[in-house]
Amino acid sequence: MVKKFLDEALELEGDARTVYSQWAATYDAEVAENGYVTPERCALALRNAGASTIDPVLDLGCGTGLGGLALKLAGFQILDGVDLTPEMIERARARDIYRDLTVGDASIALQDRSYNAIVAVGILSPGHAPASLIDTVMHALPSDGRFVFSLSDKALAERSYAGRVMAWTDSGSARCLIREHGEHLPGKKVGATIYALQKR
Repeated sequence: MVKKFLDEALELEGDARTVYSQWAATYDAEVAENGYVTPERCALALRNAGASTIDPVLDLGCGTGLGGLALKLAGFQILDGVDLTPEMIERARARDIYRDLTVGDASIALQDRSYNAIVAVGILSPGHAPASLIDTVMHALPSDGRFVFSLSDKALAERSYAGRVMAWTDSGSARCLIREHGEHLPGKKVGATIYALQKR
């Protein structure tokens, strides 16, 4: 019997890498069983936010590459990915859709290259990536750059995440181009809000 990891991931409080390294081989199948739609929602949001389809896009926390696949299908041509888990990166590499894949965190991915568009699909959540990652990405973006990301219901219940968004928009440092709540993992009755921020 194949072990299921999704419930554990949704309630994760510790180090995500241990779970995701074990989950890599069956991740795509399990999230598909639960109707995971956030990659497609984020890719559509990036396109609707006016991001260039010919400039490189960074898929932050790319996992097995489901986000990258959705971005490719939405017309984005040059994709780089970064993830903390080598086993997930290998799954992403097998898709042959990324220009570059890196094992590491956001600071590793952003130290040598600049991006006008960065996407974080499903990673900004307690136990996964902290709210401070929003600041890290926004500081790294050039003026007019876009950051598209999802905040699950669990992340929205943790005020620090929406608080970081408000800090950027209320100060006038960024515009919120898109904020749309919808399905995330309907099989688990979990929703998410997709945000598209444009740095001023």
